[in-house]
Amino acid sequence: MEQTTFLKINPADSVVVCLQAKKQGDIIDVDGRQIIVNQDTPAGHKVLIKDAPKGTDIIKYGYPIGHAKEDLKAGDWVNENNLKTNLSGTLEYTYRPVNEELNIKNDNRTFNGYVRKNGDVGVRNEIWVVPTVGCVNGIAERLVKELRRETGSKGVDAIYAWHHNFGCSQLSGDHENTRKVLRDICLHPNAGAVLVLSLGCENNQPDEFMKMLGDYDKDRIKLLITQKVDDEMEAGMTILRELYDLASKDQREAVPVSKLRVGLKCGGSDGFSGITANPLVGEFSDWLVAQGGTSVLTEVPEMFGAETILMNRCRTEELFNQTVSMINNFKEYFLSHGEPVGENPSPGNKAGGISTLEDKALGCTQKCGKAPVSGVMEYGDRLQNSGLNLLSAPGNDLVAATALASCGCHLVLFTTGRGTPFGTFVPTMKIATNPYLAKHKANWIDFSAGQLVEGRTMQELVPEFIDKVLSVASGQLAKNEENDYREISIFKNGVTL
Repeated sequence: MEQTTFLKINPADSVVVCLQAKKQGDIIDVDGRQIIVNQDTPAGHKVLIKDAPKGTDIIKYGYPIGHAKEDLKAGDWVNENNLKTNLSGTLEYTYRPVNEELNIKNDNRTFNGYVRKNGDVGVRNEIWVVPTVGCVNGIAERLVKELRRETGSKGVDAIYAWHHNFGCSQLSGDHENTRKVLRDICLHPNAGAVLVLSLGCENNQPDEFMKMLGDYDKDRIKLLITQKVDDEMEAGMTILRELYDLASKDQREAVPVSKLRVGLKCGGSDGFSGITANPLVGEFSDWLVAQGGTSVLTEVPEMFGAETILMNRCRTEELFNQTVSMINNFKEYFLSHGEPVGENPSPGNKAGGISTLEDKALGCTQKCGKAPVSGVMEYGDRLQNSGLNLLSAPGNDLVAATALASCGCHLVLFTTGRGTPFGTFVPTMKIATNPYLAKHKANWIDFSAGQLVEGRTMQELVPEFIDKVLSVASGQLAKNEENDYREISIFKNGVTL
């Protein structure tokens, strides 16, 4: 990308994005026309380049991002105060397949991972304590603290307890969501060993929960029901010492990059997200898919307004129909709670230059590049298909990142324009959309896509980013791991008993 002070993303656009703040009276030269900026306009925000009477669609990325709430003139600052979403309720869709060849060569790259007994591969070798119910969170934390004290965590990458508030007093869908996510954590290949820690009387009954794990490695996954032992700390440490002895012998080995599964996430997005970090991650996603690997896009509410792009990239009509159901079911979820479907952008998003949900979605979905959609998953499902997958989960950073990890992603690529320290139970790499964030929150940021507005080209940056992701997959700590910022969050919809 050439270094400039503004960017017209698509030839059809009626706005440009300011790469640097503009002052009232500044002149920008767009398509051979000189536009006078009518108001001070912050970096990342939009300036109109043609008159737009009230009701006119405003075009960005080549698509409508809403309509003018009032008569607007060329040079006006377009923001949430004068732009209104076009989104409303559920829609009917028609399948118009678009098949675009990636034309990316197979580089035969590898990363150093841990090959598990079932042939799966992990990018970390950690020991996890997984409570079946929130009542035993405290015990889980004590056990982890004691094992860390005894071992110094030597021979394994980390020792963690994944505490949560659920496992009891939940009904139907919420109860199953909790059980599925906890099952997925127990089976995740980034764990070299797991202690499933139960109280005993919870709704998430331990024996039934263990059946959900299927044909699991009984040497590496153990259950302790605390109500059935006199001293839960003694019993728990006995099991953990055995698990540690096994896991600490595991070694990394070179495995093909086709084994890598990566989640795609954004949070604290800004006006640069759709022109730097998200396209960069999209290039990586396409590269990974071309190598035979897997990427997963979620945050369904942040697909609203760009969903037809994803629907028409579905390999089959069956996948198209599953995507339609995923989108409309999430809209129904909003509407059933009396909430509009188009009020997603947060105060931080708006301050950063994102004015409507369509504006956000058209930038957000660029994280998945141009690859065809090979799979569609419900919340709590585990990956079955390589290639690009869509996963049903909300936009909330903690819930969505946890959902990506629990479906089987080894790590999460998390683009951000405002910055966030959060990490889920797999490495959560932060990719800054702008140079300011990368400089001022260097302790949070793993890679700066803001270099793209400083004169670097996408062609230059993609190989560097690939190398960075593979180095993290091979053991280099992500910033969230360095800072010890790691947690899980499970989706909740219904009542609590």
